[in-house]
Amino acid sequence: MSSLIFDSKIYGSAWADDDFRAIFDEPAMVTDWLEILSVLAETQAHFDLIPKDAALAIAETCRATVVDGDFLDEVGVGFKDSGHSTQGLILAIFRRCPEGAGEWFYYGTTVQDLTDTWMSRAILKSHVLIQQSLDKILAILLPMANQYKNTTMAGRTHGQQGLPITFGFKVANWAGEMARHSERLSEIRPRLMYGQLSGGVGSMASQGSRGFEIQKMFFDTLNLLPAPVSWTSSRDVVAEWSQLLVLICGTADRIGHEIYNLQRSEIGEVREGFIEGTVGSITMPHKRNPEISEHLGTLSRIVRHNAALICEGLVHEHERDGRSWKAEWNAVPQATMAAGKTMSLLAGLVQNLEVDPNRMLANLEITKGFVLSEPLMLALAAKVGRKTAHEIIYEMSLKAQEAGMSFKEAVLSNCDITTHLPNLEMEGFFNYAQHTDYCAAMVERFLNEEGGK
Repeated sequence: MSSLIFDSKIYGSAWADDDFRAIFDEPAMVTDWLEILSVLAETQAHFDLIPKDAALAIAETCRATVVDGDFLDEVGVGFKDSGHSTQGLILAIFRRCPEGAGEWFYYGTTVQDLTDTWMSRAILKSHVLIQQSLDKILAILLPMANQYKNTTMAGRTHGQQGLPITFGFKVANWAGEMARHSERLSEIRPRLMYGQLSGGVGSMASQGSRGFEIQKMFFDTLNLLPAPVSWTSSRDVVAEWSQLLVLICGTADRIGHEIYNLQRSEIGEVREGFIEGTVGSITMPHKRNPEISEHLGTLSRIVRHNAALICEGLVHEHERDGRSWKAEWNAVPQATMAAGKTMSLLAGLVQNLEVDPNRMLANLEITKGFVLSEPLMLALAAKVGRKTAHEIIYEMSLKAQEAGMSFKEAVLSNCDITTHLPNLEMEGFFNYAQHTDYCAAMVERFLNEEGGK
């Protein structure tokens, strides 16, 4: 097994999708580094900071370099020998440049200029992919909420049945969180647009007298923006990105955990869609395990723990602190890839979800109607007061359940109740669906608001 499971030839597909791997894999990253450095040389030459012929040679060399295993090995040796993060890359390109041109490669820039600019580009690409997955999930959940807005099921608190709700109400709750995450993604994008070109301490002293112009042209070419002030030690936006991933994956984990529980053999109200050939258990062939729901929890934990590490960078010493900033090199790719996989898995999960309304109703019947104790207490309280009503229903419930009576039988045989509420049966009080009107109404209100956006 690979020492990093994201890179495992066997298991890697469970931890990152190919489109995210194409952003964060080392060959892809170094290729993008070389493109960034090509643009830098061309921009600096445009403002006569370096010779134009040298810039042309640098750009041609960088873009012609194939970042394969041999090249990465060469760069790795250079790093190991020097102890500097990009010295190996500098020497590898220097050796490939025509004579003299390599002297101007990587001119006036720092490791953090390169890696922060690359990271902004990588996060922005990931942002698009996560938004696409989120849109897909919402496009599934919104019609599902409408479809099941009147499908009665048990609402549970503390793991116990409490009151009737509808499955559509539960789904709308999931969709509401996803809709807010979509808003948050839109809100954060402008703050993700900033690249870094500021030199050793962020002062831009190495970019000459036209530094702001170099910055603007450089970032325009890379579809980024120059930050109003250098952010070498300000890592709040990187931390914000990680925390947004925590929120998004937290919702995915919550949905997965709910499906995991509702799929339990004893409950069986929903099930992950079955794919022919899927094996639930090597030793128990009958099992259909909630593998996707379970893995959402695993991936979300990866996101949360990496986000905590990223937040350590908020406490940054002076103008640069490698202890804080370099931890992002490990944590940002892992958190982002795990979040991307989380979203693609969740999209498939809700798309193929099997819903069993009959089992939902049957599970409500397990309580023999006692989930209606609260609305009965409130109706009786209007006649005799809340405290007295609670005592009457409490005593009746204990005795009836000990005697094996249904809620309806117990209520209709209790004169303390029927004296004040004689028409319960005629009014349809014992119909569960009568007590979920607001659930359906809230679904409709939510869908109307989403449709108006």
